[in-house]
Amino acid sequence: MFSNARTSQILLALASQPGERLTVREIMAVLQDRAFALLIVLLGLPNCLPMPPPIPLVCGLLLALVAIQIAFGRDAPWLPRQLLNRSVARTDVERAVGRAMPAFRRLERFSRPRMAFLETPIAMRLMGLVLLVLALGLLFAPPFVGQIPLGLAVCLVGLGLVERDGLVVLGGLAIGSIGLTLSLGFVYAVFTGIDTLI
Repeated sequence: MFSNARTSQILLALASQPGERLTVREIMAVLQDRAFALLIVLLGLPNCLPMPPPIPLVCGLLLALVAIQIAFGRDAPWLPRQLLNRSVARTDVERAVGRAMPAFRRLERFSRPRMAFLETPIAMRLMGLVLLVLALGLLFAPPFVGQIPLGLAVCLVGLGLVERDGLVVLGGLAIGSIGLTLSLGFVYAVFTGIDTLI
């Protein structure tokens, strides 16, 4: 159904699902064969805005779980049953999709399939390792705003994978390197401060 759909079309289909709440299982059913790539986008989205500390931590842990599965070459993501049965309000999904839609549509006008070598199994496994590094960066990002570059990077990587656009993926990795530098600087400052106190 969504084999040739754009990211915005799939997200709109997700936001238009019936019912007051959507379980993670229902969300996965909508994502179908794009589940890995769109999960990456969905895990990056909350971190594109200033968020309180628990959100980057949760997104980072889930992204790490997804990244490890990509690195091991799984065809479809596995999530714990307890997580699959959890639900979110459909209105929250609709609001998040609505906010992201203008940016996604602008990127889609620019994006097209290119640099196909990134779609090879070996490249995807390497991408899983890179995403794992970005996930670890989210776990140690400075509070409230420090996760924004990493959130943007994760979204761009996921969007590039959905749209099969290697240039967008590389752009996301470039932004991710900035985010990782900020996270490493934050960790260094924390340990330096602790060492000074001791």
